[in-house]
Amino acid sequence: MDDFTKKDMEEALRAIDSMIDRSEKAQGKFAQGTSQYTLQKNRIKALNITSLLIRKELTGQYITDKYTKEDLEKAFAPIASLISKSEKAQKKLVQGTWQHTMLGNNIKSLYIASPLLTKALSSL
Repeated sequence: MDDFTKKDMEEALRAIDSMIDRSEKAQGKFAQGTSQYTLQKNRIKALNITSLLIRKELTGQYITDKYTKEDLEKAFAPIASLISKSEKAQKKLVQGTWQHTMLGNNIKSLYIASPLLTKALSSL
């Protein structure tokens, strides 16, 4: 939690858990094997990894790692993609709307998660 407060981390965890929930719902709308289904599958895995890393950071406790080095490396692309897409979408929305606020929270949480991925990867 070097640059982020406990409150920042807790809010990031809520936002990421919400993104996981929405991504799981979206995944159910696509047929298995389609590119959209695979995109959601990769997003969900990356978000689950970042959720675990934030939980580890918040509790200070060792949580059994169930992800490999390869999993951590592959998580960077979906997180970077979510940041980019969210920033582009947010620019099109009116400030103060719930959508603009939600995307702002998502972006902040992803910027918190990204260095945690780097930290986890470097500790392997």
